[in-house]
This record gives sequence, structure tokens and C-alpha cells, in this order.
Amino acid sequence: MTVTVKIDKNVYGGDGLCRLGDGRVCFVPGAFVGETVRAEIVEQKKRYVNARLVEIVETEGVRASPDPRLPPPETAGRIGLVYAPVTYATELKIKQDQLENFLWKVAHSVVPLKVVGAPQTLGYRNKVVYHTERQGGKWVLGYRAEPEHRVVDMPQDPLACDAINAALPAIRSGIVSLLTQGARAVRQSAKAADNVTVRWTAIDGVKWWLGEPPQSLELHERADGRTFRVPGDGFFQVNPAVGDMLAKAVREAYAAGSDAAPHVLDLYCGVGVFGLCCLQGAAQGAEPPRLVGVESGRGAVAAAKRNAEAMGVKANFFCERVGASLGRIKAGARHTVIVDPPRGGMEPNVPGWLANRPSPRLIYVSCDPATLVRDLATLAKTYEIRDVTLFDMFPRTARFETLVVLEKRSGAAGGAKA
Repeated sequence: MTVTVKIDKNVYGGDGLCRLGDGRVCFVPGAFVGETVRAEIVEQKKRYVNARLVEIVETEGVRASPDPRLPPPETAGRIGLVYAPVTYATELKIKQDQLENFLWKVAHSVVPLKVVGAPQTLGYRNKVVYHTERQGGKWVLGYRAEPEHRVVDMPQDPLACDAINAALPAIRSGIVSLLTQGARAVRQSAKAADNVTVRWTAIDGVKWWLGEPPQSLELHERADGRTFRVPGDGFFQVNPAVGDMLAKAVREAYAAGSDAAPHVLDLYCGVGVFGLCCLQGAAQGAEPPRLVGVESGRGAVAAAKRNAEAMGVKANFFCERVGASLGRIKAGARHTVIVDPPRGGMEPNVPGWLANRPSPRLIYVSCDPATLVRDLATLAKTYEIRDVTLFDMFPRTARFETLVVLEKRSGAAGGAKA
């Protein structure tokens, strides 16, 4: 069945959304807000349907001129480049609308937010993860396409930085050698590993590995004018330019309230980026600011300690799950709390615990708006949203980062003073 519909908006993930005559929601991947399209219904549910884009009947200037660096739109969308067909201004507006809709669920009103775009919409990633697959008698290297999970060969990657693209031919040759030559055990191990990680830093150049990284591998990343040691399997923002702006924004948010809350509790701290950016060079008054970080990754905690020592910041970092260590964590009336959880958000017991602390300021860095608003719904019982900024860390894809600054409401319950 084919229908002609007008797209009302793009939901998080990129699909165009419209409504059919019977009121059901219809999702159309590859169609964008304001466009009238013909779509073939491919799956029907009680309250919604999924459709395939057949033809663009009318568009409102949202489409960009074809970029030769990008794969065709039908391929781009299947490997995650859902906004490849549209102008960058359109992409930013779509993401802004999505975040505003998410925040409405918490605030029940429009929450003003700032949008920070990326200096580069392509060629920005300093880390990529590819997969290998044998197709037509040869091995290919690239991203898995949805929904069939077949690997799309990427001789050149439009998202990867220039240094990674320059190294790809040699990397490809090395991987094919591991997959096809030498001892059988080596070939089987290479096939089992599947994922190929490639990382670049200005200090270390290009490094790559199959499966898990070498245990001894340590990289050196930069943020907010500072150099951080990062283990090979450690997390660091993949867009250096936007990651730098995010780190600076967190530091400035801390500085704006540091007189009242000079100490920092950095939860899900990774290698210590945000806390160390806040405290290195911070004013040393009668009460020197203290930094405590909590992170479950052993390698990341070891790196955080080395980073603090190199920067001359007195800090304590603990290797624990945040949700399992709340009885030992101090978040007092003089603490700024920073949280940067993984995509799944904070552990279920953490938002309520934070809501009941007397800490006057909380800085939340999120890579998933759905789990962000879930956590904010609990935090909003005692905190008020003061500032929201969308950082487009991942141009041309569905994802983005959000920075939320919250302040304790006057008179809100906050547990024992500390």
C-alpha cells in the first residue's frame, strides 16, 4: 500500500513522522520535516506503521546538494548518516526541536537552549570502529548497515579525519593479511575479533587494532588546552573540536558557581577530563577546592590519577560503580556535582540520591536525550534547570551531546549538610 503524506517532524533517530488518515503514526526513514512524500507501508502495528520512502513529491529547501564524499542517500541512512541528505542548518534545527520536545516532558514548558554546531560536518572523527566480512570472494572493511547487518565497504570514510583516511589502505592491507595468511590460529583469532578500532591523536598518530587493544597502549588526547592520558580502551570524545568546546563549557559552568560550591564530585569521570579542567588553575581561597572522581573502568581510573599528578591537581579517584558506592560518596553543601554517564544514563538509584543531597549545583553531560530526561525527572524534584546547551558532537548522524546546568531550589530538601 502506497500513501502520500506530509512529514510533520523528524524524531530522535532521524525517521520522518507523519499521521495517516486513520490517526496512526507513520515513520518514514529518509524523509524530512516539511516534505510531502510517497511512501510504501511495509509494516503495520495497532498504533503506528513503518514505511519506505518511494518518492519526494515536494520539498521545502531542506535538501543539500549531493556531496561526492558521501555514499548515496539510501546507503548513508543505513550506516547511520541519517542527516546526510539535508543542509546542516536543517540538521541543527531538527536536533534542537528534538531536544526541546524531550525537555518538555520534564519542565512542561519550552526550555530555552543554546545550540553549538560543529566546525566540520565531515572528517571530524578521531576514532572509528569498523567490521570485516567476506563478500564475493574478498574481505571488506566498513560499517554494518541496518537492518540487514551486512558490512558496507568503506575505502574512504567521510566521517573519519584525514589522518585516518590516509592510513586506511595500509590498515586494510594489514587486516587482510591477518585474515588470510599465516598460522591458522592467527587467522581464526582475527576472524573472531571482527571489530577493527582505529584512533588518531596529534601526539600519537594513527593506531589500530583488531578486537581488544594492547594492554600497554596509552594515547594522549587534548581538551580545553590540556593533555590527557587515555588507555586504548578508554572513552574520549571522538570529535576533538566540539569536545574541546564542551570541556570549556563545563569548566565555565563550574567557575560561575565555584564561590558557593568549590569542591567537585565527578561521577562517571572516565580519565578525569571535566573535573581536572575545572580545578586546574582554579582560585585557591581559604578553602582549597577538592576533587573526587568515581569511575568503574580500572584503566581509566589509573589514567585519571596520572593526569591529576601531571597537572598538579590534588584529587582522589576511585574505581567503583557509582550506584554501588553511594554510601561512601560525599556530596555536601559546598560541592559541585558533575555527572557524565554512558548512553544508558545514571544507575537507577543515583538520581534520587543526588536529588536528596544539599549540593547547590549539578552539571549533567549526556549523550542520550531519552535517558537524560528520565534522570532529570527525578532531579527536578529538588533542582531547577538553569541552562541547556546542545553540542552537535556527531554531525550527519542522529546523535548529539547535551550539557544541563541545574541549581538546587531554594528551600528544597537536601539531606544532611556536609
